[in-house]
Amino acid sequence: MSSVNILFIGDIIGNPGLEITQTFLPGLIQKYKAELVICNGENVADGKGCTEKEAKILFDLGVHVITGGNHTWDKHPSQEYLKTEPRSLRPLNYPKGTHGNGYIIWETSKGKVAVVNLQGRTFMTAIDCPFRAAEWVISKVKNETKIIFIDFHAEATAEKMALANFLDGKVSCIVGTHTHIQTSDERIMPNGTGFITDVGMTGPYDSVIGMKTVAAINRFLYQTPQKYETAKDNVHLSGIFFKVDTETGKTLELERIFFPEFEKVTSKSNAETPASKT
Repeated sequence: MSSVNILFIGDIIGNPGLEITQTFLPGLIQKYKAELVICNGENVADGKGCTEKEAKILFDLGVHVITGGNHTWDKHPSQEYLKTEPRSLRPLNYPKGTHGNGYIIWETSKGKVAVVNLQGRTFMTAIDCPFRAAEWVISKVKNETKIIFIDFHAEATAEKMALANFLDGKVSCIVGTHTHIQTSDERIMPNGTGFITDVGMTGPYDSVIGMKTVAAINRFLYQTPQKYETAKDNVHLSGIFFKVDTETGKTLELERIFFPEFEKVTSKSNAETPASKT
């Protein structure tokens, strides 16, 4: 049985996320023998967009395709870059005429893989239907490859799960991105599609989804705009690995990645012991 190994790195946040990716991605590629490496880079340029500078770093590391999302458009250089770089995607279901590509067919050593970027509509911008866009792109690529990977950049877990059920057996893998919080529901759906509701973020966790906490808290306290800045501390890498059958396009194995693990027990040196109480 022939299979292709796909490694996906979740939402990379600014320089902290980029640096931990630089540190650990080469080892992960080697560990999982990845033939296709994809990452979501919509926040890699200081939390907003992905310019040529950041993309070059990722491509030089061994990333083959960079996916995007609603923040893809936040920096003008990001928009210009999409016009000339087919390996950097934006969500397919933006209106016709939007700069950039929503999918790419990548040739791996094990055959072709279609990588598709979609964006949800619930609690987000009202754009074209991701479900219909998925149907269209599947019909477009099915004669070239049975292996189809989708990054679904969406807010609502229900919308992500609905798409997974809608496309189960029609695509190989669906990964949710955007919320920056990793879910623990990775699984192979009944008809062979590998799925996780959200891969999570690669970036600083002493933060509010990657941004400095003061501005985020003040936004909720005062309901006024605040200047967001990328946080720096407690950086972790989130990702997921898929092994996909090249003949059927079905997921054979998947493994969620979160590194390093969170501290779940207070260290003995800092813990107050009964003997120390007075």
